[in-house]
Amino acid sequence: MEKLEKLESLREAYGEELSILGEKNKNIVVLDADLSTSTKTDLFGKKFPDRFFNMGISEQSMVSAAAGLSLAGKTVFSSTFAVFLSNTYNVIRQSICYNNVPVNFVVTHSGISLGEDGPTHQILEDVGIMSGLPNMKVIVPVDAVETRRVIDYLSKRRDSPYYVRLTREKFPVLNDSNYDFHEGKSVTFRDGKDITIIAYGIMVSFALKAAEILKNKNIDVRVINMSSIKPIDRDAIVKAAKETGRIVTAEEHSVYNGLGSRVSEIVAENYPVPVKRFGMPDIFGKSGKGMLLFDYFHIGVNDMVKATEEFYKEEFK
Repeated sequence: MEKLEKLESLREAYGEELSILGEKNKNIVVLDADLSTSTKTDLFGKKFPDRFFNMGISEQSMVSAAAGLSLAGKTVFSSTFAVFLSNTYNVIRQSICYNNVPVNFVVTHSGISLGEDGPTHQILEDVGIMSGLPNMKVIVPVDAVETRRVIDYLSKRRDSPYYVRLTREKFPVLNDSNYDFHEGKSVTFRDGKDITIIAYGIMVSFALKAAEILKNKNIDVRVINMSSIKPIDRDAIVKAAKETGRIVTAEEHSVYNGLGSRVSEIVAENYPVPVKRFGMPDIFGKSGKGMLLFDYFHIGVNDMVKATEEFYKEEFK
């Protein structure tokens, strides 16, 4: 009998961990832009109403207030949907990043897994947007366990702003309870000698399933979780290039200016090998059931198997 996947919500893990940390650290304050029941910051707000601020549908004001609270010495977590925070790019650039103000932006409802809200909300460019900002660090947790560890880690730091990308859907739990997050370091979930798949978020679980299928085709696949996008684990990328010769990047994001671009830059500068970027092409999303859209856009498990196998067999001069 096939073992059922354990699925947990990353946004619920975020809200629950914030509530736990709020009891230990009275310096934590939380801001939200009228979406707290969706981002799950309402769990913190109900327990600590004097440290929770609903800024209404005014994301730019939320970012400015977050900057002020942080400069006043508070440990700030600020949340909304990913697409709405990206709309405040100029305020984040000028008020947060230019001054290197340590605000933790934790966003939810990103990527095509958002589903029925459709292309206006399914942001696919945010990793690139935020990675391009000086001082901003970018993290995309793979599961609920890593989400909790990331939030705990950020609650103890005040050295730079962070962008943490979460989703609406429940994702498979891949880490055990002993996992500890390390900024700038990747985790190899599966070793392999023939080809490497580097992924983040839901695409890591897809890559592990694809690797099992490809094993039956005599292709030994290494699978790396690259949750820390900026700073990124350059050593693991170069090591994979040297040891497996080819790299596939997989992301629930545009192939432009995301993980694929970061990996390609590092490989080109350090140890050139063929790289295939697997993710959303230069298009917007579509309204539909979140997890079904991966197959619709040909970035699901079966498509990953096909793309990886073809790439592995391709001859390069």
